[in-house]
Amino acid sequence: MPKCKNCKQPFEQVRFLQKYCLQEECVKIWVDEIKNAAWKKKKQQWKVDNQKLSDLIQAAQIVFNQYIRLRDAGSVCISCQKPAKKENAGHYWNTAYHQAVRFDEDNVHLQCEHCNNSKHGDLANYQVHLIAKIGQERFDLLKARAKETRKFTRDEVQEIIKHYKAEIKKIKK
Repeated sequence: MPKCKNCKQPFEQVRFLQKYCLQEECVKIWVDEIKNAAWKKKKQQWKVDNQKLSDLIQAAQIVFNQYIRLRDAGSVCISCQKPAKKENAGHYWNTAYHQAVRFDEDNVHLQCEHCNNSKHGDLANYQVHLIAKIGQERFDLLKARAKETRKFTRDEVQEIIKHYKAEIKKIKK
């Protein structure tokens, strides 16, 4: 026989996975627990629904960068062609001025922290190795997309987060 989560007395279950006996005090605690769980879920959904677009884009960037690091794991830095001690997701066209290619997989590759931060991307070498990796035609298309103006909607950003979380799960399996 199970014991009540509150009073620790043995009781006979009326419902599947029931954790509390049916004494008045224990039922009140049980109901409060259910209400608190429902409130936490509702509060979490409210936070997601009312998150600023900029915060949502930042969350998407974190998930996207994690995907890039997993996708390119075991590769060398795109700029210096050396194994990366600390792996970054390096953008050829930066995120501040080129929103259209912010989440473009052709624009972002594994880069060592030294090249990404200390050398500001080491773009000369990045370009040479990027063209070798994706080809001149795809590079030219990427260059054209980088010049476009782009504003993301909440739905688009949420879809990006959802997509790359699923991709991360696939890679980890």
